[in-house]
Amino acid sequence: MSAKESTHAGAQGAVAPAHTLTLTETPDAGLSKKEAKERHVPVMLTRCLDLLAPALEREGAVVIDGTLGMGGHTEAMLERFPELRVIGIDRDPQAHTIAGQRLERFGERFIPVHAVYDQIEYAMDVAGVNAVDGVLFDLGVSSMQLDERSRGFAYSYDAPLDMRMNSEDELTARTVVNEYPLERLRRIIRTWGEEKFAARIAEQIVAQRAVQPFETTGELVAVIQKAVPAAAQRKGGHPAKRTFQALRIEVNHELEALERAVPVAIDSLSLGGRFVAMSYHSLEDKIVKRGLSAAATSKAPKGFPVELDEHKPTMKVITRGAEPPTEAEIAENSRAASAKLRAGEKIRVT
Repeated sequence: MSAKESTHAGAQGAVAPAHTLTLTETPDAGLSKKEAKERHVPVMLTRCLDLLAPALEREGAVVIDGTLGMGGHTEAMLERFPELRVIGIDRDPQAHTIAGQRLERFGERFIPVHAVYDQIEYAMDVAGVNAVDGVLFDLGVSSMQLDERSRGFAYSYDAPLDMRMNSEDELTARTVVNEYPLERLRRIIRTWGEEKFAARIAEQIVAQRAVQPFETTGELVAVIQKAVPAAAQRKGGHPAKRTFQALRIEVNHELEALERAVPVAIDSLSLGGRFVAMSYHSLEDKIVKRGLSAAATSKAPKGFPVELDEHKPTMKVITRGAEPPTEAEIAENSRAASAKLRAGEKIRVT
């Protein structure tokens, strides 16, 4: 399939380009196929594939991997289901380079689309399909983005304050930290990071930037460590973890995109199609849960004597609550520890 250019409303609510990619369109990621496979251990892989299997085993099946990353889940799906086609969506050009090299042996069965995962309708248009048999979301920051020190996602490395999942976007963590007003900064850290010391951290950031603007993650970590009480630093993980999460979510408008993406993903499914999503913190999980629950609940008004067809649920939840990874999975891949998986099946097409 040839590359297709278009404009589409992206995660930031602005009009942004989204298109299929060829390897020459993105910078060299400097990774071999072997290195990508060794670096990326897909989270809850077997469980994801088993949940999707009844839909993906159908003749002519098409699935959307809404968070392509380094292509681990997509590779596994293409290997297990020989007739399957995968539409791989990712906003990160570097991810497309790495995944494209890893998946090139599958030819036209893999259709890459440079977009945000709320742009499913556009991705389906690129692939030439009106409905899909499955949608998979593996949310949050990818292993590649955490490991690439220059991207500024990790609090354990000193790097430029960036945190953009798409390097073509304008907003960076440096802008947020150095230019956002105190109250807005506090609200972001408290809401997106669920950080109880948000006020202290925001005040310290504003005081420090008045002396010298922040340029690196190391400078920010030092201020956060100063703001968080010593007693609190002895438990609950790294003191900068929640603030970095908040900044990343703000820079990439992740939760706004997810709010739009879940209902769009559900609407894109054909009868019997399946939706699987893995989240890594409570804010993501609540959005997924809310979206699935809404589609699985009757819309009939309270006290209405007859449930009309248009009131009937469109989805059936097929997981019991949020499924955690097994102990074996966590031992193999520590990044799976906080994962929560939810899934549903399309039972009525509107």
